[in-house]
Amino acid sequence: MTDDRTASGDRIVIERLLAAPVSLVWAMWTEPDHFASWYGPDGATIPEVEFDLRVGGVRRVCMEMTTPGGPMRMWFLGEHVELRPHHLLVYTEQVTGEDGAPRGDDTQVRVELTEEGARTRMVMTHLGVPEDSPGATGWAMAFDKLDARVSATR
Repeated sequence: MTDDRTASGDRIVIERLLAAPVSLVWAMWTEPDHFASWYGPDGATIPEVEFDLRVGGVRRVCMEMTTPGGPMRMWFLGEHVELRPHHLLVYTEQVTGEDGAPRGDDTQVRVELTEEGARTRMVMTHLGVPEDSPGATGWAMAFDKLDARVSATR
């Protein structure tokens, strides 16, 4: 695994070289059980994931974690914008209440996958997330879990 993290104002870009075939990395992003196994920062759990994997299809993710103030649930709602299986996944994302009412700004996540032999280069760009935000740190932690998960699944 290699990790290259670049932030620029309102976006973060994280590039990783994962020791897994592109088909497995794609599945980690697009199959709810796989996604729930690695998404979120350390200590977070993902009790609910719904993906309608088509352009215009809805994504809904619930993340639970314990904070100094007690348990917290965060909901993320979005829509798939572009899908090129095993190559490109683009979706919108917004923090919402459990009822879907917006509680944050729209952001966009772009995941580019390139096969490099038995490994996969993954470049994730999250537009609308400031470089010094907790979200940026959360992605880095999540990708450490993703790397461990693909290594265990191969």
